[in-house]
Amino acid sequence: MAYGARKPQRKRKKIFFRKKVCRCCENKILVIDYKDVKLLRNFVTERGKIIPRRISGSCARHQRTVNRAIQRARNIALLPFVET
Repeated sequence: MAYGARKPQRKRKKIFFRKKVCRCCENKILVIDYKDVKLLRNFVTERGKIIPRRISGSCARHQRTVNRAIQRARNIALLPFVET
């Protein structure tokens, strides 16, 4: 390619993402309890890691309460720290 020549540009596809909505706000869950393992399993991966906010779509307030509840449930052995 000669000096000053331009490379052909590729057209990029526009990707549209749907806005994620917080499950707790949508279902009007006021209290996230550490004993509610069924609810907390939705926020944990198969390996036992807490799903981040950008992936789960939860709001900041509910993500903090979910994190706290998961940590408490792990400490009293309702949820595993790590899946093996």
